[in-house]
Amino acid sequence: MASPRVSFVTLGVADLARARAFYEAWGWEAAQAQEDIVFFQANGTVIGLFGLADLAKDQGRPGAALGVGAMTLAQNYPTEAEVDAVFEDALAAGATLLKRPEKVFWGGYSGYVADPDGHVWELAMNPFSPPEPDGSVVLGSGAS
Repeated sequence: MASPRVSFVTLGVADLARARAFYEAWGWEAAQAQEDIVFFQANGTVIGLFGLADLAKDQGRPGAALGVGAMTLAQNYPTEAEVDAVFEDALAAGATLLKRPEKVFWGGYSGYVADPDGHVWELAMNPFSPPEPDGSVVLGSGAS
């Protein structure tokens, strides 16, 4: 039986060089790169950047119009100050501001940015599931 996990997240991008430059300006370091794909190591998950047409073809849907923005990738931080700092780093790297970080109804603090291809990132502090020292998150490990 399969266990729940996410090993790789591949983001379809219109311009691989532009996308790579954005993530590197945001402080990410490419772990591997080839002519048509770039990989970043993120804790136990790998984030890949792959051209939109190549991704559609790889999925067995050549010519498909792949969309963005219908899901959110999230980064959790232990403090509001860290959320604010990473948020400002994203904007400085070229992210689009969607929603400035603010206290939210569920008791945390979060804001949203989009990368140059429209992939949405939530930057958050969640007191109910704070990040472990390695950055991983365990649901319900915080305040009750």
